[in-house]
Amino acid sequence: MGCGRVGSTLARSLEKRGHTVAVIDLDSEAFRRLGPDFAGKTVRGVGFDREVLLEAGIEDAEGFAAVSSGDNSNILSARVVRETFGVENVVARIYDPGRAEVYERLGIPTVATVRWTADQVLRRLLPSGSEPQWRDPSGSVRLMEVHVDRAWVGRAIEQMEEATGARIPFVFRMGSGMVPKRGSVFQDGDLVYAAVADAKLASVEAILGSPPRGV
Repeated sequence: MGCGRVGSTLARSLEKRGHTVAVIDLDSEAFRRLGPDFAGKTVRGVGFDREVLLEAGIEDAEGFAAVSSGDNSNILSARVVRETFGVENVVARIYDPGRAEVYERLGIPTVATVRWTADQVLRRLLPSGSEPQWRDPSGSVRLMEVHVDRAWVGRAIEQMEEATGARIPFVFRMGSGMVPKRGSVFQDGDLVYAAVADAKLASVEAILGSPPRGV
């Protein structure tokens, strides 16, 4: 939702990565920013309107970015999409950094404009781990935000490390980073960051992106 400079950049970036994209905006003129080659759907309306979301194809969506110019519209749209339609990969753009921390506690990943880049949204929106947070100079190890299946909620972080062979140096929880201690448990809404060898990336993503064995 939102076809300003950020929204149009995200839409084009996602489409280039092979994703099917729908863009929602109140101003139909804003869709011109997408360019003549954009093959996705454009829908005029607000992102917290159920009928508008259905027209945009929300029932088949795997991710939703609320990047309009209004904090209230963005967070309301993000909550409707997550709570009503069950879309897990949701991110909201927030202008007020103080409010961003509050919304993080509601389980909605947010990006405040003071630390805004399109890459930060893509890291939260795409579960595939295609956007590394950091890569070592040799290119053999990367620090990734890894998509974790909700069935891991309640499991110890140590179990996740044992299952994948990766290290989880920190978790982003309720608006701030946390270094896991012995016995630390994965909670709903946590963003997990793993240090992963490139050769094991696909395996780590597959393990954490699926329910734990025996569940």
